[in-house]
Amino acid sequence: AAKIINTKKLSTRDFQKLEREARICRKLQHPNIVRLHDSIAEEGFHYLVCDLVTGGELFEDIVAREYYSEADASHCIQQILESVEHCHKNLIAHRDLEPENLLLASKLRGAAVKLADLGLAIELDNGEQLVLAFAGTPGYLSPEVLRKDPYGKPVDIWACGVILYILLVGYPPFWDEDQHRLYSQIKAGAYDYPSPEWDTVTPEAKNLIDSMLTVNPGKRISACQALKHPWIQNRDRYASAMHRQETVDCLKKFNARRKLKGAILTTMLATRNFSKRFSKSSTERENKTICLSMVQGGSQEKATRTLQQKKDNGIKESPEGSTMEEDDLRVKKQDIVKMTETLLEAINVGDFGSYTKLCDPHITCFVFEPEGFVIEGGDFHKFYFDTLWNKNTRNRNVSILHPRVHLLGDDSAPIAYVRLTQFI
Repeated sequence: AAKIINTKKLSTRDFQKLEREARICRKLQHPNIVRLHDSIAEEGFHYLVCDLVTGGELFEDIVAREYYSEADASHCIQQILESVEHCHKNLIAHRDLEPENLLLASKLRGAAVKLADLGLAIELDNGEQLVLAFAGTPGYLSPEVLRKDPYGKPVDIWACGVILYILLVGYPPFWDEDQHRLYSQIKAGAYDYPSPEWDTVTPEAKNLIDSMLTVNPGKRISACQALKHPWIQNRDRYASAMHRQETVDCLKKFNARRKLKGAILTTMLATRNFSKRFSKSSTERENKTICLSMVQGGSQEKATRTLQQKKDNGIKESPEGSTMEEDDLRVKKQDIVKMTETLLEAINVGDFGSYTKLCDPHITCFVFEPEGFVIEGGDFHKFYFDTLWNKNTRNRNVSILHPRVHLLGDDSAPIAYVRLTQFI
């Protein structure tokens, strides 16, 4: 596989980042890390030739399994920790450990977990800690990064602790719609093990999480020490083999939310780039907003929020002393996500009353017939609620797959999704 970078408009700093990523990738040769085979520079383009990884995301694979246990989670985190340990032995901090960067080598059962995307990875000088480099994804940032303290290898262990928590119950240890409250939780290390989902998790698993999510980085467990933990080293004895269906169900929702956020942010970035190219003034660019045309709340409240990253859901990198390239486009994506999730939940449970409260009363629906026609209003939708979602309907299993945001204009973008319904 090849990562192709258009270098025609790259700044000097961007070139330095590209060279840093290639240099770091060359150092790392490990079965659980996507390997760089070659780096080719040509006029206008740079090619990074890497392993072809065909298994998709680890978290997506887990929800498709017929059986998933605590022991499986132990095996997953072991492979992740082995890749992190290799990075740390080579004086590399990854700084961007999150589900999107955990891939499977192939679709074969038991395929190796591969750590990917070293774009934010950084070299450490004889293990010395870094200073004033704010990087990562919000839910996985460590307390020392948020406090703007010097930091180093332990930031990766904190992210591993967050990932392990999700692997065991399907939701993250730190969560809040408001990013400031989320950061306060992280800095205080304010997480717990709610009942009943954590009642069936072994004490050894919780002990490893506690060792990883230690607020003081000096007292946090290292990757080498974590790999020697009984829950990993002796999983047959300490890790439960019971199937965790509740975890799989929660992880499906977690994955859907990640995909939705990614789709929204992709559209936000596309809107920003479009605005930069075609809008007449910087004032107009700063006022560009995105909303859900199909949801009343989304269109009436021109939600805004600072965009501080270049790809996924959250801050990726804000280098010391630098200014992010016009990251003044403000879109309050939490409101969009929350509104859409409420809408999808109303559809899932067949609650037509809640559905009509959220949707524009003049919502239109295109019905594909030989000639095609458009129906205005909710009557057509009510027909489907009454016939497909009433109490007499057979048991069903509904999955919302990969929500996507479609850009209609500078201030309008509906979210579309594929709904698969399996009758049992």
